[in-house]
Amino acid sequence: MLGVAVSTMRRWEHEGRLRPAFRTCGGHRRYAVLDLNRLCGKALPDQRRVVAYARVSSHDQKAVLERQRERLEQHCQAAGHTDFLVLRDLGSGLNYQKKAFRQLLKLIALGQVAKLILLHKDRLLRFGSDIVFELCKLNQTEVLILDDLAPDNLETRLVADVIELMTVFSARLYGSRSRKNQKVLAQQAA
Repeated sequence: MLGVAVSTMRRWEHEGRLRPAFRTCGGHRRYAVLDLNRLCGKALPDQRRVVAYARVSSHDQKAVLERQRERLEQHCQAAGHTDFLVLRDLGSGLNYQKKAFRQLLKLIALGQVAKLILLHKDRLLRFGSDIVFELCKLNQTEVLILDDLAPDNLETRLVADVIELMTVFSARLYGSRSRKNQKVLAQQAA
């Protein structure tokens, strides 16, 4: 969990930085998770906060981003959350380098998020959000999707997956409006 050698942990015990919670009959040291988290700089459970995340794909949708933020804030206030943070991104759901998204991942990985709130699953990422949800699970972060339209049966889930894949690939194909891509498309058409 810490990525250090046993001798380092023994040294930390002698220095008083980390004390074992108890020792087994065989003399093995056992440490409390809270002590290890404190040593790693992770937040204690009572210091974790609620984080809401909103995203839109383009500058044309800034008004939609603002409505997402308002709705997330209203939900947090109605649920009685006093310490919450709303992170917002403007960029493609295929872009994993967005500033607020990376900040969200860091907060989750450090154990500082008690609950992650999203309007829709695809607001987090278009493809691969299950990896983030697994990270949340490993860090005891609850995920709440407000407009979760859970598919009822296998066929519905398969159709939803195919539509999601088509959305991803069509966004890659048609999403970029740069002059360079327009030139290439014009040359291909000629």
